[in-house]
Amino acid sequence: MARPCYISIRRLSSYNLLPLPSTTQEPADFLTKLRFLSSRGHLQEALSLFYSAPSQFHYQQTYATLFHACAQQRQLNHGVKLHHFMLAHYPSCPHDVILTNHVINMYAKCGHLNFANQLFDEMPERNVVSWTVLISGYAQCGMVEDCFRLLSGMLGECRPNEYAFASVLSSCGYGQGTQVHALALKMAMDASVYVANALITMYGKSHEGGKVEALTVFESMLFQNLVSWNSMMAGFQVWKLGLDAVRLFTKMHRDGVGFDRATLLGVISSLCPRNGIAVESSLKFCLQLHCLALKSGFISEIEVATALVKAYSDLGGDVSDIYQLFLGLSSCQDIVLWTGMITAFAERDPVEAFFLFCQLLREDLDPDWYTFSSVLKACSGLVTEWCALAVHSQVIKAGFDDDTVVNNALIHAYARCGSIALSKQVFDEMAFHDLVSWNSMLKAYGLHGLAGEALQLFSQMDVKPDPATFVALLSACSHSGLVEEGIKIFDSMSENHGIVPQLDHYACMVDILGRTGRTIEAKELINRMPMQPDSVIWSALLGSCRKYGETQLAKLASAKLKELDPENSLGYVQMSNIYCSGGSFGEAGLIRKEMDGSRVRKEPGLSWIEIGNMVHEFASGGRRHPQREAIFTRLKALVEQLREIGYVPDTTLALHDVEEEHKEEQLFHHSEKLALAFAIMNEGSLHCGGHVIRIMKNVRICVDCHNFMRLASHLLKKEIIVRDSNRFHHFKNRECSCRDYW
Repeated sequence: MARPCYISIRRLSSYNLLPLPSTTQEPADFLTKLRFLSSRGHLQEALSLFYSAPSQFHYQQTYATLFHACAQQRQLNHGVKLHHFMLAHYPSCPHDVILTNHVINMYAKCGHLNFANQLFDEMPERNVVSWTVLISGYAQCGMVEDCFRLLSGMLGECRPNEYAFASVLSSCGYGQGTQVHALALKMAMDASVYVANALITMYGKSHEGGKVEALTVFESMLFQNLVSWNSMMAGFQVWKLGLDAVRLFTKMHRDGVGFDRATLLGVISSLCPRNGIAVESSLKFCLQLHCLALKSGFISEIEVATALVKAYSDLGGDVSDIYQLFLGLSSCQDIVLWTGMITAFAERDPVEAFFLFCQLLREDLDPDWYTFSSVLKACSGLVTEWCALAVHSQVIKAGFDDDTVVNNALIHAYARCGSIALSKQVFDEMAFHDLVSWNSMLKAYGLHGLAGEALQLFSQMDVKPDPATFVALLSACSHSGLVEEGIKIFDSMSENHGIVPQLDHYACMVDILGRTGRTIEAKELINRMPMQPDSVIWSALLGSCRKYGETQLAKLASAKLKELDPENSLGYVQMSNIYCSGGSFGEAGLIRKEMDGSRVRKEPGLSWIEIGNMVHEFASGGRRHPQREAIFTRLKALVEQLREIGYVPDTTLALHDVEEEHKEEQLFHHSEKLALAFAIMNEGSLHCGGHVIRIMKNVRICVDCHNFMRLASHLLKKEIIVRDSNRFHHFKNRECSCRDYW
């Protein structure tokens, strides 16, 4: 029975304290012990020591120490109990200004402003601290109007101090902040480093402006501390002036100011392509900051490491380097860092992103909504929906199946994997649809050529559409050849919804008109645009010209495309195809020579198919695959079978100086045909029992492969789903869902 007592005494002895204060102990020693316990987070033990002490130890400073600790640790229950105890045992406390200020501060810091305000109103005498702690409490809760009311009342009783100004400024927006700034200037309080830092922060939060004012305050300061520099850097980040943030950090480092975690986080977060720094320069500076973080030891700070991972990812850094950084932080990994890694891999290596998610689950970390959104983004880049289904099961298990953001990501992932039915199921089962939900489903329908369903869904929308809504609708109309419907939707944007058409909307309209042969109307629309057309618009027009043999208009579109996007091969390839289709092989040859001279390279055609649990990649010609000879043999047999039911190779775009037999051989070795042959060879390992074959491509499917897949679906009695760079093609019974609009 004595052991618990022994442990208690031993524990107290570790603080170098006696178990209980003796009556001969000095009050100063007792206060020191209370402060020691409170400062180390042992508030419960400090209070136990206080309550068990004789009454002579219950004086102003001991109460003040404990109320301060309750405020710092946001321990309202302990604070209320202590307040009641004080009222019962310290009768003069209501007249003690200093002690009442501590009580007000405790209630304000814990968010109980009504109690704080009541105590404040009942004070027979108030000082500047009384006003300041209450203002600080309202500022902490973002109650700007109450802050202004209190500051106005304070001016009638006493002169506000620098902390009062700083507190009010922390809650202000730009307009109100300028008024407080004017008052600070009038009272000569702007010279205070606390007020100046608060002004920089206030101006720095303003997206509308504030740069000039913040810089003026910063440069006029007699003394700038680390908070001043960090606040200025945070402002540059808000204003998307990454280069200015980098320059400020360079000056700061050169002047020997020093830096802390907040400094590194601010400058690393500024290294974003949207912030006006060239990617190459940003990557170089990111590497330098990485080295600095290693030398200073801040790399062990999880926030700094996560910021570096995100920066490398946003800037297109080598994923292997990012992974090495991640492995070096094995001792301090958290869900935020894991999510950052998954996000980094999501677009460039979606398979690795999915494996990271599986490893995360084995580490007993709990994914949050952001983690699920990131891994579902990776799943949208995979060939089949099985990974998305696996993640969906974890979403349900973790209790996020009612989360709108996660459900929106599921809609997108299933649609991109070819399962429009699963997208619709998720959408229909959602309890609440936000704007992103509607837009995601509209985009999913358009991606699969279901314009009728998209238009019907749009008529059911119960939220105000935005520009993205109309991009999805117009794109759906474009993929389905609904010209008149598209024109009506385009006109209704400004007339019925107050949305001014932007470049994306005009690009869709050019595509809608051009796909149906109305290329002249498309060109007239471009001429009427209130802004300069971009490369997307000219490429849409060029594609239409190729389809309908509009050589002269195609020359104009091609020239504009080369001018706006000189590294894009589309302008050269399409013009070469137009000349080949028209029999002008000499002109086509000149285009290819021009392309070679400009060192522009056509993106190689690649296709992917999932067999079992492995994704196989095919390039045109099949040189990359170890089973290429067996694949060629199976493909040759398939071609002969298709010829018997009407397949005729389309060699119109092949080189003119190549024998017809060689032209056909080139067509037969297109990557999607090789993928199909390989799928047939491994029919037993396909998902869905082999009834559906899914192929993913990185470029648009060609005319010959489109005809090939359409007939193959009939011959094999299977649905063949091909996802190219633009849309989905569902081939079944000699037909395609695109109805030849692609």
